[in-house]
Amino acid sequence: MFNNQIILVTGGTGSWGHELVKQLLTYKPKEIRIFSRNESNQFKMKQEFDNNPKLRFLIGDIKEKDTLIEACQGVDYIFHLAALKHVPVCEEQPIEALKTNVNGTKNVIDAAIQCNVHKVVYISTDKASNPVNFYGMTKAMGERLIIHANTFNTKTRFVCIRGGNVLGTNGSVIHIFKKQIKEKGKIGITDVEMTRFFLAIEDAIKLVFKAVSESIGGEIFVMKMPSCKIVDLADVLVNSSHTENIEFEILGIRPGEKIHELLISEYEAKQTISYDEKYFVILPSVPPKYLNEHYSQYKLINLSNYNSSKGLMTKDEIEKMLKKGRFI
Repeated sequence: MFNNQIILVTGGTGSWGHELVKQLLTYKPKEIRIFSRNESNQFKMKQEFDNNPKLRFLIGDIKEKDTLIEACQGVDYIFHLAALKHVPVCEEQPIEALKTNVNGTKNVIDAAIQCNVHKVVYISTDKASNPVNFYGMTKAMGERLIIHANTFNTKTRFVCIRGGNVLGTNGSVIHIFKKQIKEKGKIGITDVEMTRFFLAIEDAIKLVFKAVSESIGGEIFVMKMPSCKIVDLADVLVNSSHTENIEFEILGIRPGEKIHELLISEYEAKQTISYDEKYFVILPSVPPKYLNEHYSQYKLINLSNYNSSKGLMTKDEIEKMLKKGRFI
């Protein structure tokens, strides 16, 4: 699929981008362009990949369309990862979140169309489903823009991939808990009932590739992800640390947070199919003819919503997940 292709990764120096590039290289692409505004992370990543000649690092911001258009010249695939992602930051600085997550996504769409890119892949989040915080709202708007772009008179196809928390990414609760155990002797828990979806980053990237290869444009692919109680995750990390007398401090919900995350809303469930054992697919409310024909053999799911309070992992299952990801 990616053999001898030119690929652009926006926001490519983050945890997602690092693993994405690592796996993309196994497909023998012609070139991978890593587009971000973080000079130090680009320098570090270049060294980590031993100055691989297939990697080209570009300083740029998706808020600047002209820079994006230049970066997109000759590109076959775009993986759009760049975003402001931290909920409190987006709550405190909504204008900046709007500029990057919404206007920046529109710039990616325009640049891709102008440069005749084959396919654009937008990485979204569970917070875009029935959003209650500004980050989720901007990602939901990004999804709508990406899906709508398939109605334009262009050969470029656009697809969304929505998932939950990925283990070990920057700012991950796992890193926070491990640091608190080591340095403070206590863990801050937002709420004892709080649950979240989790998936190892290696598995998440594999699912991204599956959606890229099988999508035809206009879909939102939703990863079927396991979930757990945050307090159970903290318990497992405490037990694995062999540290005694760790206290749990209840902090209370921060602005914009939910007790349970939602991957598919009640409204979206009405136009969602169970694609296979790995994915649901949300179709547009008014799907184009080619989508209806392609998915005509699938049935809509009987699901009121898909949130993280259902099918919770046991502590043993959480431990296995963390060991697989080499976090304990």
